[in-house]
This record gives sequence, C-alpha cells and structure tokens, in this order.
Amino acid sequence: MITCYLRYTIDPGKVAAFEHYARVWMRLIEKYGGTHHGYFLPGEIPPNTTFSFPGLGEAGPANIAVALFSFPSVDAYETYRREVKKDPECAAVTKHYQETKCFIKYERTFMRPVSR
Repeated sequence: MITCYLRYTIDPGKVAAFEHYARVWMRLIEKYGGTHHGYFLPGEIPPNTTFSFPGLGEAGPANIAVALFSFPSVDAYETYRREVKKDPECAAVTKHYQETKCFIKYERTFMRPVSR
C-alpha cells in the first residue's frame, strides 16, 4: 500500500472554493481505484491548546489543510496519475483551481502505515 499525505496552505478567504476542489478530488481518487481518507480543514473554534508535553507542543497555523489517500501499490498510483489526466472532471477542477487560487502551495509526502 502507498499512502499520500498532502499538506495545503489555503487562502482563508477561499475556503468554500477549496472545499469544492477537495470534494472533486475525493471522487476522482475513488473513481480510479484509490481510497480517500478525507480532507481536513482548520476548525472554527480551536480546542484547549494545553499540550501533553509542556514546552514541546505549539499551536499550528490556522491556514493549513491536509488530505490522505491510498492506493494498493505504487503501480496502481502511477496508473491513476496517467488515467486521471484524461478525465474531464480533472480538467474542470484544475481550471477551478487556476481561477480561484484557493490554496497557495502544497507539499506531497508518501508514507507507509505502521502495523501492530
């Protein structure tokens, strides 16, 4: 299994546009054989920020969103990347991003699960 972690710096004034972008990509990942674990956006009211390890923890920025999705293998992920480029919905959501600039940047990290 291969899991992709995406960390977005979003434009706080364009959250609705980002949510639209996220919903389309969740659908596309599933359409091409992946499992989308969701997008996570900053909450409206942060909870108490007391940390378990005093002096080590700090509150994160309020303009970060993350997403996680998995494919059964690297080959399945590479097939998705090739095929999704041909999908009209992919073209439409890319255009949506270009028109709204709902995020400023993103980072992509590939991870593996830790099992018991």
